[in-house]
Amino acid sequence: MSVTKEPCPSCGSRDNLARYPDGHAYCFSPGCGYYELADGDAENRIETSRRCTMADLVEIEEIRGLKKRGIRQETCEKFGYGVGRYGGKLVQVAPYRDQHGVIVAQKIRTPDKEFSTTGTIKGVQLWGQHLWQKGGKRLIVTEGEIDALSMSQAQGNKWPVVSIVQGAGSARKSLADNLEWVCSFDEVVICFDQDDPGQKAAREAALLLPPGKGKIAHLPLNDVNDMLLASRADELMKAIYQAEEYRPDGMVSLQDVFEQVLRPVVKGIPWPWPSLTEFTYGRRPGEVYMLGAGTGVGKTDVFTQIICHDLVQLNEQVGIFYLEQTPAETVRRIAGKISGKRFHIPGADWTPDDLARDLTVLQRHGKMHLYDNFGCTDWDVVKSHIRYLAAAGCRNIYLDHLTALAAGHENERETLELVMAEMAMLAKELGLIFHCISHLATPEGKPHEEGGRVMIRHFKGSRAIGFWSHFMFGMERNQQAKEEDDRHTTTFRVLKDRYTGNSTGRTFGLVYDQDTGLLLERDQEPECAFEEEKGEF
Repeated sequence: MSVTKEPCPSCGSRDNLARYPDGHAYCFSPGCGYYELADGDAENRIETSRRCTMADLVEIEEIRGLKKRGIRQETCEKFGYGVGRYGGKLVQVAPYRDQHGVIVAQKIRTPDKEFSTTGTIKGVQLWGQHLWQKGGKRLIVTEGEIDALSMSQAQGNKWPVVSIVQGAGSARKSLADNLEWVCSFDEVVICFDQDDPGQKAAREAALLLPPGKGKIAHLPLNDVNDMLLASRADELMKAIYQAEEYRPDGMVSLQDVFEQVLRPVVKGIPWPWPSLTEFTYGRRPGEVYMLGAGTGVGKTDVFTQIICHDLVQLNEQVGIFYLEQTPAETVRRIAGKISGKRFHIPGADWTPDDLARDLTVLQRHGKMHLYDNFGCTDWDVVKSHIRYLAAAGCRNIYLDHLTALAAGHENERETLELVMAEMAMLAKELGLIFHCISHLATPEGKPHEEGGRVMIRHFKGSRAIGFWSHFMFGMERNQQAKEEDDRHTTTFRVLKDRYTGNSTGRTFGLVYDQDTGLLLERDQEPECAFEEEKGEF
């Protein structure tokens, strides 16, 4: 871009008025700031000049080096950083320009390090922006004018450096006001102070930039001027060249996950019933499985059998949050699934020795953690216990039931939405497998207790449950059927399959054996404890 030098009609300088190809002109004389529009008439140019020399702007009397800052005079001259009188004191003055390049504001710095502004600072260019053509390889953004001067000097005053307008708190606004110009550079290195506010502002500023463009420099000292004063300009430039591309937490590249992608895809841990394992490809950490059914259809019993399967067959730890059942009764029911004894029913065909034997099996295989809620169903309390279990290596969480966590809250729907969102995030964060039971709303037509079809919309809080759950299951059984076989046969239905979508709508049958208390898939042999366990008793 060719620029001609001309005399300035305002200050009388011989050649400080720069004329640009589009016709606009600007005087670089200290304290002048005369400006001519590219296509404006004489009247517009006069008005512009008047705006540039408003009475409230401080007249720059001199431009000189800043010895205490290690900044040379030629560096200050390039940026127009000078000194003048303000309030009777000699102050440092940094001129700011609007989007036309007109000086419309100033930053004032007193010897006592007090700061103020003159003119209209809103929506101005980044400080120093007028010195550099749009586009280029690298732009460096600093937190203040002194750092910008220091950085420019470290580069021989040859390469683009700018400063945000009013410290770390203005970073996002300053860049947003000039984002098109900033993004015209191949890379933008943000070099703010190394303290917490500076680094926080650097991350926030980097988020405004397109992926791969924003980088954050890390310095061994607090700021750029500290590096200059310590004669560590070489280290400063090394920090700029080695600035790290900023990516917010949770964002990864293909390179980051390349090895994981190449690993074989395997099934998750199995369910007690082969068909369900086939439909879901097992259970995977980070997922939420939701079960819904009518009252008395057997939701809790299904969970109890899955828990026993996890403990005895898979040697998994489990965390049990049964909010409407005592820990003692829960343990009796789980133990009864081992050898087919209904230990929770008085007078049934079992002895204390039978119970002791199966309790020993539970102790030997895995670990069972039970939540004794003492009537407390507060989600924050439950959540803290889940975090505790995760730290202990427990990844299987059973919650019966979700609806209890919203009981007593003024807005049940909003509470369930919050719980589901946090549950899904906990699953991902901690690698947990959540198994949850939800109550159902009363359907139109046939009741669920009489075999009515379960649908996603029947779940209380269905909007949040449907959004956050990876799988949703429904159970249907006609408890009033004439035939006994029908009364004890449950249709287990897949309502949602986020993993593949292939199993949505698929069903299989579960038959309740009254003698053993086990739920068996049709044509499935009963699952019992390991053979060596059976032989010991």
